[in-house]
Amino acid sequence: MSFSPQSRVWVYQSNREFSASEVTAIQEKLDAFTAQWLAHGQQLKAKAEIFYNYFIVITVDETASNVTGCSIDASVRVLKEIEQEYQVDLFNRFNLAYLMDGKVITLNKEDFETLVSIKKITPDTIVFNNMVQTLDEFKHKWEVPFSQSWHNTVFSHLI
Repeated sequence: MSFSPQSRVWVYQSNREFSASEVTAIQEKLDAFTAQWLAHGQQLKAKAEIFYNYFIVITVDETASNVTGCSIDASVRVLKEIEQEYQVDLFNRFNLAYLMDGKVITLNKEDFETLVSIKKITPDTIVFNNMVQTLDEFKHKWEVPFSQSWHNTVFSHLI
């Protein structure tokens, strides 16, 4: 199934890595949800994927049907169920993530700030911009060097 580059995207980052068995179970739950996800009675063209065992990415192609407030609420309910079932935090925007030697590292804002100030996170460190809103942005602006991300704006005074 192909999706428009302008498809809407939501990125939810876990505060810990999902195990292989958790990824399988969560993916099954997400697949079941997107298969029956409706907006005003219309089936949404949607998919949910797990990246790096940390990120749940939901994509909706609105060329078929538009997402509504109620349909977004339904997706949030499923994510809240996942949070409870797996004892993870998917909604804390102060959890930040970066790549180190191909591995995702998650930190709270204060610890991230410390690593920037002591130069453990450099302008070239790959960070995750979970604020992306379209599939095109996800593909091109989700994994970016610190220097090209919103992180740089917030933490640049430390460099």
